[in-house]
Amino acid sequence: MPPFVKGRQLCHDFYFECVAPLMERHFPEVHYSAARLGGGSDVLGFDDHRSPDHDWGPQVDLFISTGDFEAVGDSIYDVLSKKLPFTFKGFSTHFVDDYLMGNISKYPIIHRVRTHSVDSYFTHYIGFNPVNGVSEIDWLRTPVQKLRTIQSGKIFHDGLSALQEIKSKLKWYPDDIWYYILACQWRRIDQEEPFVARCGDVGDELGSRVVASRQVKEIMHLCFYMEKEFAPYSKWFGTAFSRLQCAQKLQPLLNRIFLQEHWKDREKILSEVYLILAAMHNNLSITEYIEPKITNFHNRPFAVPQSDRFVQALVRKVQSPRLNSLKRPIGSVNQFTDSTDISCWNSALESISSVYK
Repeated sequence: MPPFVKGRQLCHDFYFECVAPLMERHFPEVHYSAARLGGGSDVLGFDDHRSPDHDWGPQVDLFISTGDFEAVGDSIYDVLSKKLPFTFKGFSTHFVDDYLMGNISKYPIIHRVRTHSVDSYFTHYIGFNPVNGVSEIDWLRTPVQKLRTIQSGKIFHDGLSALQEIKSKLKWYPDDIWYYILACQWRRIDQEEPFVARCGDVGDELGSRVVASRQVKEIMHLCFYMEKEFAPYSKWFGTAFSRLQCAQKLQPLLNRIFLQEHWKDREKILSEVYLILAAMHNNLSITEYIEPKITNFHNRPFAVPQSDRFVQALVRKVQSPRLNSLKRPIGSVNQFTDSTDISCWNSALESISSVYK
């Protein structure tokens, strides 16, 4: 294996040095866009020396008009399969089982220069074509993992003037959706904020640890939402969190929570974290000021930040009749499910779309 190079750079160079010249020579009349989108650690920019063992290598997504796709989509694949080099910068352009690079010394190459129409690609990937608009339900049902891959994917050429428009439309939630999701995320913290102590109070240290880990995850998600960053799925969740602005202050505290042997020590550190979160919320200046404080949970000696205060303040900011009509504030698909299949595969996501009807 040659020395590792980041996948997005490899695909960028592969397009400009190999694919673009062949498209110009053999299909000069076809207007198209070219990018590296979709799933994959390389799209997110988190790939490393282990990544080339699967779903990685020289690859490009070509987007052509619907008419051209029907007329020459197959021809583009066939020409490239007979004209691309067998290797590029030492990496094979031939793929076995569609995801493993494999050696080859004669044509045709089974390559990963995939041709799509814009509509077919995005309808398959996220369930709708953003060029036609993005509804409130579209926002809520689209996993943050996919929204992040669209933002982190690289556009090499946008002859159709569509991909950059789509990235701009999906850059971040409209304010009403953002307020609603923030409210639902604070609600998730609110629902279990006394349980670290309650479990410990009955001698259930294991249960307390489990709840503490759940709270840490919800806190991290809240931080992504407050910093307007789409979170990747679990494999890269912590890595991406470490790059948030708040991580320098919060990450040491969150790590310490997992080291504590007694629930009172976990509760104490969580209280520090809750105060930081409250300050972060106030710095957003999207609701009235909410005093950062830790108090008892009703008449029980369990320290909580009373997260419902943040929920109610954010709910008051939501103006959308559609969002306000939802019977339960379940939030986006990532807030009421925890499934890699749903985060990554639109076919799985379709099975729960009725939840917003």
